[in-house]
Amino acid sequence: MAKQDFYETLGVSRTADADELKRAYRKLAMQYHPDRNPGDKSAEQKFKDISEAYDILKDEQKRAAYDRFGHAAFENGGRGPGDFGFAGGFPGDIGEIFEHVFGMGGGRRAQAGPARGSDLRYNIEVSLEEAYRGKQTTIRVATLVHCDTCKGSGAEPGSRPATCRTCQGHGRVRRQQGFFTIEQTCPTCQGAGQTIEKPCKTCGGQGRVRREKTLSVNIPPGVEDGTRIRLAGEGEAGPRGAAPGDLYIFVAIGQHPIFQRDGANIFCRVPIPFTTAALGGSIEVPTVEGTRTRVTVPAGTQSGHQFRLRGKGMTVLRSPARGDMYIQTVVEIPVNLSKRQQELLHEFEKAGDNGKTHPESEGFFAKVKEFFEDLRE
Repeated sequence: MAKQDFYETLGVSRTADADELKRAYRKLAMQYHPDRNPGDKSAEQKFKDISEAYDILKDEQKRAAYDRFGHAAFENGGRGPGDFGFAGGFPGDIGEIFEHVFGMGGGRRAQAGPARGSDLRYNIEVSLEEAYRGKQTTIRVATLVHCDTCKGSGAEPGSRPATCRTCQGHGRVRRQQGFFTIEQTCPTCQGAGQTIEKPCKTCGGQGRVRREKTLSVNIPPGVEDGTRIRLAGEGEAGPRGAAPGDLYIFVAIGQHPIFQRDGANIFCRVPIPFTTAALGGSIEVPTVEGTRTRVTVPAGTQSGHQFRLRGKGMTVLRSPARGDMYIQTVVEIPVNLSKRQQELLHEFEKAGDNGKTHPESEGFFAKVKEFFEDLRE
């Protein structure tokens, strides 16, 4: 006997919204509920039909599938009578029906084949000078590479992998769960679509072996701390001939005894004698490029004063530009003075300065004096 249309079962039109469906269901459910019709088999069946119809139509995805394919969308595990072959090659099970109707996955089945190899990480430390100039170096990495004996297939030479009997070479299997079909990676071949009946003795059927390989790495000029360099295809080889992963090199810049880096700029803290700071003169400072440059220090230079050397900083990654270098002075107070030096300093102190030779200290203590006078008032 043909099954009644779900909309007719609930007594609503095909354009009914969710509220109309709910009202119709509640009204009919109260009318045909078994507790209100004890022993009435026809009422009991009617109640089951109402519940089934509402269960399908209240769900947007199930309703869309029903509107498109009718009862066949929910019969025989998602297939209609006679295996329900759709004209034009439409998919047959309910999971693929939803995929076709709603565009999930573009209507394509998952491709068989083992997953690509894992990515690897390698940490490398370079000096500030090497970061400035760039560096070509070699590294040794322990990784998985394709087996030379079986050429990565995993099968003994002279034999070939066989099509997996569990998934028939698709690499995925499906199982029915209620109205839905769930697709999973094949547990037998792990998604490869093939099984190895005669495993390679060298790699045990994996198609890869562990080996240390030497790689050439180019550290570009201007590289910064934490920069990541990608070497495509230099990660672990994939199982049974699958594509390899990538190798990521993370660069760390070592601490420098003289320079501090801030982006493209270089900072250098330089102590100068107090006589040079007072009388003026010049100092010679190194640069990150390995040269020396002279800086003129004007008379009266204080601690913390900065001199800017344009274009003497770091190179900029992938750019012809360069940063600047900043010289920060620290006036050094002499220690271990001889008797004569102490006498000269005492003479200098007695000579007086009328607040002109030490303007900052004179100004500070003048403010302190005003502060205490205000407190006494």
